[in-house]
Amino acid sequence: MIRNYFKIALRTLAKQLSLSLINMLGLSIGIACFSLFMLYAINEFSFDSFHKNANNTYLVVEGEGEPGPEPIYTSIPLGPAMKYELPGVENYVRYVQAYEQFIKIKDVGIRENLAYADPTFFNVFSFKFKYGNAQSAISDLHSMVLTEATAQRLFGKTNAIGESLQVKTFDVFETFIVTAIIKDPPSNSSFQFSMLANFDLVVNSMAKRVGANNWEGRSFMTFVQLKPGSTLASNNKILADFWHRHFPDKGRGGYDLEPIKKMHTNPALVGINIPPVDPKSIWILLTIAAGVLLIACINFTTLSIGRSASRAKEVGVRKVIGGTRKALLVQFLSESLLLAFFSTLISLVLVWLLFPSFNQLSGRDMSFSFGQFPQLTGLIVGLVLIVGFLSGCYPALVLSGFNTVDVLKAKIKLGGANFFTKTLVTFQFILSAALIVSAIIIIQQLRYIQSKDLGFSKENVLVVEAFGVSDTRRLFPLFKQDLSGYPGILGVTSADNGLGEHEGTGFTDFSYQQKSIKIKQFLIDPDYIPTLGMQIVAGRNFDWAIASDTVNAVIVNESMINELGWPLKDCIGRKLEGYDKYGAENPTVIGVVRDFNYEALTDRVQPILFHEFAPEWQHLTFFYVRLKPGDPSEALASVNSAWKKIASEYPLKYEFLDEDINRFYEAETRLGYIISWAGGIAIFLGCLGLLGLSALAVANRAKEISIRRVLGASVSTIIGLISKDFLKLVLVAIFIATPITWWLMNKWLQDYAYRINIEWWVFGISCIGIIGVAMLTICFQAIKAAISIPMKSLRTD
Repeated sequence: MIRNYFKIALRTLAKQLSLSLINMLGLSIGIACFSLFMLYAINEFSFDSFHKNANNTYLVVEGEGEPGPEPIYTSIPLGPAMKYELPGVENYVRYVQAYEQFIKIKDVGIRENLAYADPTFFNVFSFKFKYGNAQSAISDLHSMVLTEATAQRLFGKTNAIGESLQVKTFDVFETFIVTAIIKDPPSNSSFQFSMLANFDLVVNSMAKRVGANNWEGRSFMTFVQLKPGSTLASNNKILADFWHRHFPDKGRGGYDLEPIKKMHTNPALVGINIPPVDPKSIWILLTIAAGVLLIACINFTTLSIGRSASRAKEVGVRKVIGGTRKALLVQFLSESLLLAFFSTLISLVLVWLLFPSFNQLSGRDMSFSFGQFPQLTGLIVGLVLIVGFLSGCYPALVLSGFNTVDVLKAKIKLGGANFFTKTLVTFQFILSAALIVSAIIIIQQLRYIQSKDLGFSKENVLVVEAFGVSDTRRLFPLFKQDLSGYPGILGVTSADNGLGEHEGTGFTDFSYQQKSIKIKQFLIDPDYIPTLGMQIVAGRNFDWAIASDTVNAVIVNESMINELGWPLKDCIGRKLEGYDKYGAENPTVIGVVRDFNYEALTDRVQPILFHEFAPEWQHLTFFYVRLKPGDPSEALASVNSAWKKIASEYPLKYEFLDEDINRFYEAETRLGYIISWAGGIAIFLGCLGLLGLSALAVANRAKEISIRRVLGASVSTIIGLISKDFLKLVLVAIFIATPITWWLMNKWLQDYAYRINIEWWVFGISCIGIIGVAMLTICFQAIKAAISIPMKSLRTD
């Protein structure tokens, strides 16, 4: 019986080939779009869940119990102290996130992403070993673990155990031996590195500077693995007591344990190499994908209802010879499921073809793999069943419910114009209009923040990264002197921290008149402010000729004096009471710089402090070179030449400051592109539905159109006759979509400290575009009907 159902279904689909192809094309695109977004959501929500201890492993976060950013960096002795002092802690791992370091292989210098971790790393976290084992991986001080891809790239083979390489650890090159090779970390891992070394190297280096038991220095991530059944993660009292035991002089503060499975979806965590995502963004994308899939299902439903009468006599004959409604329901649902199955197969081919482009669009490196995403099997089966029943249930009920006598007396007319189908078509265009308008507003906001005056000049500034280079405070003057005479160079300066995404700034706090002041601080030279085009609004800049500037002077921004409660006209010469960093106690404010946006425009400018004093070990890690506008190739050649003179053994790495700043908005840019594509797909699918429905309307009114043509009706009259009903639906959809979209986008814009105003013309242009596309689709069928030969239709009717 089931075999018979599917044979009939195949014959029916073949008989109505054009409508079947429209249905399959629409469903395939909808399913492919939904599958891509679902894979992205699975990837984001499954971050770090592949570790065997994921359910009882936590990131230790230091906070103040208030809403806001949660710094992830902690001190060296924290991990051991938690294991030995707190009940329930089974193990700990201290981890330095991967950052670029210089390595040498056969005297050839290159940059690689090197991370450091305690030897317990591979006991707590589950990474698959290709060669070697967890026990000996980083047990020795100079042992090294490589990923499979890194081993192949560096040594031309994956089994590189026993090979040696040199790594510049702080100030000297040291030899390391490869002891293990692991498979490349999956895309849904927060730990992304090329090489991994023993954390004790970091401890030994820090011990020389600040001591191994210094609780104040915070540069590392600390993870703890709890014993099964432990409730420590939710026991705030024990964690608070532990905090106050080690920080008795501090008032507020404490530690929180963040589950590693939730790290990636907690936007409050700041400083992770792979920035956490906002779950709201993922749900927005899934909602969009579900909307596109729903539009595809609506197409199927409306077209199935529309072709009902072509199968009316079949239904009548089946009922006369004893066919039950249940049997008819099964037959029509079988056809729907078969169509959904074929559409899903086509969609999987589309997903496979589009996956590289989607990875680029989403900023991820996912693989279309059933091994990495075992949920794929359930997703595919679920899509076939859900789409098949969702899109075929109502048409099946309509078809199986036809009255036998009415059918055989030809009283059933072609459908497609009842209230239900009109509602579905209207809903399609509501979604389409909302997506198109949203995309335009997002792109407008992106252009606004990318073109906004940030308070400094970001264009034509080359940023040379000197991180890891020895003695940069001695080498920078040589670099600057070599470039000073070149006509294409307008200025050269340096700082210990960068501007832009992932560059970081020195964070600290101090107590001013019993008020805690959080600041970002930069070690700079006197050329920094003029080279980057910042504006002094009070006082003066640092002066090369004034020695005291390097000892006890600071420049602050407007937000800083506002936080301190100082009037601008009365702040120069005042002491910054309570500040005592790097040997400078209560430094004097000599200048105020206009607020500038060094972070994303989602936030207001925070207090900033510039200084020239610093300990000997603090390096200048960024060299800024301002170029003349125009072709930068000659200037870049000069920079490369100057770099080779001061650091020939280190490969030059640079980028342009404006590109670095724009990386703040990669997520918004991706969202804008994705919504634009989704809106375009939604319009395309909506037009496919209109094309099918207008074709059915033309077929339904073929005799009427022919008679009107014989009586002298013009082509334009016929077009208006066919188009007006569908045009009303599109106009109603736009009328409904406009206030809904305005409200949603206004909520989205509230996340930005600096934002655009939503203009009325955005809706006007979008509406005109949507109406134009819809009219072209409808007019195609209307013109085809209007110019057909009337007698042909009248003779065959």
